[in-house]
Amino acid sequence: MSVLLARWRRPAPPLRLASVARTHVGRVRTVNEDRLLDRPDRGLWAIADGMGGHSAGDVAAQTAVAALAALADDDARITAATIATALHDAGARIAAGPAPGGTTIVALHLDGTTATVIWAGDSRCYLLRDGACRQLTRDHSVVQELVDAGLLDPADAARHPRGHVITRALGVQPAPDLARVTVEVRAGDALFLCSDGASRALVDRDFLPREPLDTAADRLLTAALQRDGSDNISLILVSLPDAAA
Repeated sequence: MSVLLARWRRPAPPLRLASVARTHVGRVRTVNEDRLLDRPDRGLWAIADGMGGHSAGDVAAQTAVAALAALADDDARITAATIATALHDAGARIAAGPAPGGTTIVALHLDGTTATVIWAGDSRCYLLRDGACRQLTRDHSVVQELVDAGLLDPADAARHPRGHVITRALGVQPAPDLARVTVEVRAGDALFLCSDGASRALVDRDFLPREPLDTAADRLLTAALQRDGSDNISLILVSLPDAAA
């Protein structure tokens, strides 16, 4: 009995959380092909960025987000496996559609203190902790491959002429090759999801000010629009406030 007691650990209490989402067509395009899911009640968030080079990018993005929304609406437990299955099924429906389409995807699931990020393409997720910004995802793109090979300076990646060329997406491959990362989070952390229309314009120092969540989301969206705005811009901020906040 003493051995069993020694191995038992009290489950960590659930973290308080809040989230806000923003999306904007940008200053150049006339159609917003981004779609968002903001379900703090189920600990599930996602951004899908429809591929602008395809005629049905917005439909592809909506298909991906709708598949995750169905998970959120179901009473069954959400896991990394159920998210991956939903995205694989969405990819198959997109690929079988009447018009060519594709979409990037980044999905975040919080289960207690465990954050799981699943993605394909160049939509991103960052962890904001103690005034520092850490990118959790790694772009599936030609530019990232050039950086990894030492052929391109990371500082020049955002403005590279092939910056929009991605190597993984839903709907353009027989079976999407999804990447996954899991991290432990704590009170005081925040997580930031965004499409490349935001990541191209924002830098780490943009995340340093501490302010109400809505104010932060508005500030980040405004900064992305003012500095670039050539693409649709979407972002989600998920905050895990300190107990005293």
